[in-house]
Amino acid sequence: MPSATPNELAKAILECVDQGARVINLSAALGPNPRGERELEDALDYASRRGSLVVAAAGNQATLGSSAITRHPWVIPVVAYDRYGRPMNLSNFGSSIGKRGLGASGDEVTSVTHSGKPFVASGTSAAAPFVTGTAALLLSEFPSATAAEVRWALTQTPSARRMAVIPPLLNARIAYEAMQKSKC
Repeated sequence: MPSATPNELAKAILECVDQGARVINLSAALGPNPRGERELEDALDYASRRGSLVVAAAGNQATLGSSAITRHPWVIPVVAYDRYGRPMNLSNFGSSIGKRGLGASGDEVTSVTHSGKPFVASGTSAAAPFVTGTAALLLSEFPSATAAEVRWALTQTPSARRMAVIPPLLNARIAYEAMQKSKC
């Protein structure tokens, strides 16, 4: 399993932004270690200023709380939902995750390895790519849209404010319709 320090992750984010990435997926775990958090927060601030949307796995420690990544106001944290549309107990939840995040399928998701062989994964790292992919599709359909517009379309809810620690399930159709309305 690949790993990176917060400083290495911060450097990778900066490199992705500088290469023109409009959406960045962080399917990575970050523990409560404060070493390197400042650099990571600076990298996320840079992504925000440059218009690169950041989607991040909320983590699979079944805790109530957040990390430097999921706490950042520009990041869309993602929790895993099971095949019945319920949040999975392994997901990390918290105020910033519930207010700005989304849920997506994270229960036995089939993917492929770098060599093309299928594998099955569960958890928030398996769920985050669904949100990342939806953001990328919206940007391809609406190429003049800003990252902030796509972020708003993805995370909007019928209620004025979210107060729960568990975010709602991703609804790509509602996000697409919101983008259509805002672009007319």
